[in-house]
Amino acid sequence: MWWFNRFSVWRNGGRAVRILPGEDTRVRNLDGLIIGGGDDIAPTLYGAELDPAVRFDPERDALEKNLVERAVKRGVPTLGICRGAQMINVSLGGSLHKDIYEIYENASRARTPLPVKDVTIEADSRLADIIQTLTCRVNAIHHQSVSELGSGLSAVAHDRQGIIQAVEANTGPFLIGVQWHPEFLVFDRGQQNLYRALVEAARSTKHHASSASSA
Repeated sequence: MWWFNRFSVWRNGGRAVRILPGEDTRVRNLDGLIIGGGDDIAPTLYGAELDPAVRFDPERDALEKNLVERAVKRGVPTLGICRGAQMINVSLGGSLHKDIYEIYENASRARTPLPVKDVTIEADSRLADIIQTLTCRVNAIHHQSVSELGSGLSAVAHDRQGIIQAVEANTGPFLIGVQWHPEFLVFDRGQQNLYRALVEAARSTKHHASSASSA
């Protein structure tokens, strides 16, 4: 996933730097932030019980939660992908469905990087403006989803079963989370526009910060 994200950032004019647990990387050194896919988020972060049969990564959880909280506070443009969308929601006080199949019995069990799921996007959302469509077909590599929304977030995309497929900030800087993986949809211009929009927002934020510091 990292290499696909790096390629998508590069082709849209940015340069990606990988952040790993234990590294002294601070939000003030970043112009933009992508929280990518991976293992489940520990349910203890949103007040639920751990499942001993599920693999978690506490160090990554702590790193990403801290990065999201600081990015939101400092207005750093942020894109969450799959787990990353869930982490944005959890970091802002929301919760997750630990297993969507317990809540949505008719949910498709197809888990593939290929576009197999139809998603409907809210017409007045930032996401719709970016990808320039109200319906799209995306991939699905997850079994968790957003439940209660975090503070300041709106659900702006759903699939046919009603599962939340994207969230975004109601106001303020670029803050979007999508449940699918746009990095694998390399030939879909709309999905790749997410990276273009992030890079442009990062460039704009950096320019304003530079202007303010030199004033």
